[in-house]
Amino acid sequence: MLADIVEHLRCPVCLDGLRLEAGGVRCGQGHVFDVARQGYVSLLTGSQAPGTADSPAMVAARADFLAAGHYAPLAGALAETAGAVIPASAESPVVADAGAGTGYYVSAVLDAVPGATGMAFDISKHAVKRAAKAHERVGAFVADVWKPLPVKDGVADVVMNVFAPRNGAEFARIMRPGGNLIVVTPAGDHLSPLVRELGLLSVDEAKEHRVAESLRGFTETDRREVRFEMALSRDDVALVVGMGPSAWHKDQSHLTDQIRKFPEWTPAIASFRLSIFRAAPQSRSIP
Repeated sequence: MLADIVEHLRCPVCLDGLRLEAGGVRCGQGHVFDVARQGYVSLLTGSQAPGTADSPAMVAARADFLAAGHYAPLAGALAETAGAVIPASAESPVVADAGAGTGYYVSAVLDAVPGATGMAFDISKHAVKRAAKAHERVGAFVADVWKPLPVKDGVADVVMNVFAPRNGAEFARIMRPGGNLIVVTPAGDHLSPLVRELGLLSVDEAKEHRVAESLRGFTETDRREVRFEMALSRDDVALVVGMGPSAWHKDQSHLTDQIRKFPEWTPAIASFRLSIFRAAPQSRSIP
């Protein structure tokens, strides 16, 4: 719930702390942000635009695909990893999910780490509406990962970043000393053979280099590959295409026609790289 995380938030306008009031959150300087009926708050400023935020259709496709359990092994790997890096002695640990989408992955982590609180934020209000209801210990807000985050310094034991943009400087700032950043990116053979057969966007060869560049000041301390096979129905194929970046670039009617020609069940590979990073002490300095 928002009440569980408001103490960790700061005003995006003046950087003052926020407090929860009836119907909104307010800082000491009088800036007010309305709380939506779904229980989330938008902390975007007036000059910030959502850009390519996920649409309602993309969010609905993602919610349905994840609810079917297709990526459950990845959620389990994330929960296992987060549980391993958060000390058992930690009191009320905070897990911040940057680009949280519907809150599916942070919910899995919270189930595995009793007593932890989740902060879920995303640029898409349609996704955040769902994230706010994803788990009783999740508080959700709309924020742009590319901009200074409306989160206080040094509050997160773990920052998660799953298929989302990365802001290394801000991730380092909001992490507690000794905290960990968990990053998940698709591997080169992710969603094969669908990528080839449907002409979807593929993972480019420079992906790993770009991840490293976006996380300057961090050191990768561990890595694991998460790879498993899926059996997808035609509807499942449509969902996984509709929830990803190809939804912005492909003609939907053409894709629908292509998918109709698929067999009743199509084998596909889910392939991910799950990495743990630590921030160097100097990278935690406040800008």
